[in-house]
Amino acid sequence: MRITEAAKRLGMSPRMLRYRESLGLLPPVREQGAHRRFGPEELSAVAQGVELERRFDISPGELSFALRVLSEPAVAQAVRDLGLRIGRLQAPRRALDFEKEKALRLLQGRAEPGRAEPGRHLRDRSQE
Repeated sequence: MRITEAAKRLGMSPRMLRYRESLGLLPPVREQGAHRRFGPEELSAVAQGVELERRFDISPGELSFALRVLSEPAVAQAVRDLGLRIGRLQAPRRALDFEKEKALRLLQGRAEPGRAEPGRHLRDRSQE
């Protein structure tokens, strides 16, 4: 079906459907002559996007950016870095556990007799 009929079935204007396409919220399929035909799969994808927007109270542009974050590692990392910096995200638990374990090993190494302090060798210690 053509865009006018698809928009009508989805309860939106053809202009809104074209806008969603420009944001990458539709599967990238076009016929020869640049006219898009909408089948059940395309209608279902648009309806799913609209449902996500309603459920999470977001705009089509925000949904498009969320998909970009999920599909582009550099964008995901930049967003993650910002989230950590402004306190909206916490460092991954594994990274924190690794740092904690490293610090504990260093502290235990200082307390155990016969073990060198960080940056010193055992023979340096025996000369004290």
